Amino acid sequence: MTEFVGNPLFASGGITIFEVMNELAQKHKAINLGQGAPDEDGPADIREAAAKATMELSNQYPPLAGVPELLQAVADHNKRFYGIEVDPKKEVLVSVGATEGLADVILGLVAPGDEVILIEPLYDSYLPMVKLAGGIPKLVRVTPPHWELPREELAAAFSEKTKLILLNSPQNPCSKVYGDDELQFIADLCIKHDVIALCDEVYEHLVFDGRKHKPLMTFPGMHERTVRIGSAGKTFSLTGWKIGYITACAKLMEPIKKAHQFLVFTVAPDLQHGVAYGLNKDDAYFENFTAEMQAKRDYLMKGLKEVGFDVLDSQGTYFITCDFRPLGYDCDDVEFCQIMIKEAGVVAIPVSAFYQGEDGGVRNFVRFCFCKDEAKMAEAIARMKKAFAK
Repeated sequence: MTEFVGNPLFASGGITIFEVMNELAQKHKAINLGQGAPDEDGPADIREAAAKATMELSNQYPPLAGVPELLQAVADHNKRFYGIEVDPKKEVLVSVGATEGLADVILGLVAPGDEVILIEPLYDSYLPMVKLAGGIPKLVRVTPPHWELPREELAAAFSEKTKLILLNSPQNPCSKVYGDDELQFIADLCIKHDVIALCDEVYEHLVFDGRKHKPLMTFPGMHERTVRIGSAGKTFSLTGWKIGYITACAKLMEPIKKAHQFLVFTVAPDLQHGVAYGLNKDDAYFENFTAEMQAKRDYLMKGLKEVGFDVLDSQGTYFITCDFRPLGYDCDDVEFCQIMIKEAGVVAIPVSAFYQGEDGGVRNFVRFCFCKDEAKMAEAIARMKKAFAK
């Protein structure tokens, strides 16, 4: 028998940086401020709604698109927060987390040879999914410390072969919330070149300092060419449930649903009922959730500054990016993260892991996550202060 060789797209790739750092954290008994997994489970009433659905409602295959209650709740959420009118029966799809939702959209809409514009830093599933669909990635990057959109480079990336642009706002890991002017610039390019916008908006309710999330779908001319993805994991601190939801016009949704049916077909019905209950919670929940996360952000930012990091602004998401050079280290971010695990017992993620190819000046930055218990963050800060004391 010849030597077995897997799909080179996946076989040639390494283990995700999150898994590598998680293993190191366990080995060294380090405090993990790397992976964006909350320490606290989501609201008890949402979990109780799912448990009740498990015991009292059907546990057989639900409809391909999702249970009617969640489809309606997603449509209502779009209307309540953004004024977006959608047909829950034709324009909403429930996925196994936002990651499967992204795969549904990319595999459903991108044909071999289509160009797809991606804005680095990238969530790790974007590039493999584009390549799996046969798409040709065209990378444009925003970089620290200001994360400014390079408008000339972005405009130059569009061509007659461009099928889709993938926009993540609020953006992981750089915590950038795209402003109206930037979004309008992207919308104008999409309209000019007849391009679809895939918007990863999983952090839509994690926007800070009085900012408001504004979906690209709400801009003139964009409703019919935008696909937006939300996440119960991020909105309700229930990452293990893996419930995402896709909103798109019926014309775009048709091929997206076809991809979904051959990937997973459908999603656990009890969890869908729990999320439907959650999305129907009153505005106070969402306002309090944002305020609580902002307070956690402020706490960790203050501590990181006291340690001696140069701490960049965090406009949204779970994350804070820091420059570690003020601590006196002249190494790259991967090495610094390993040093920090061994010497301070704290895990962060190297920002270069979110970029392809040349580092482009990002290898002195690391990402911390603040959706953690305050006592854990306090202990991590104390450990770093001790390890990095001048």
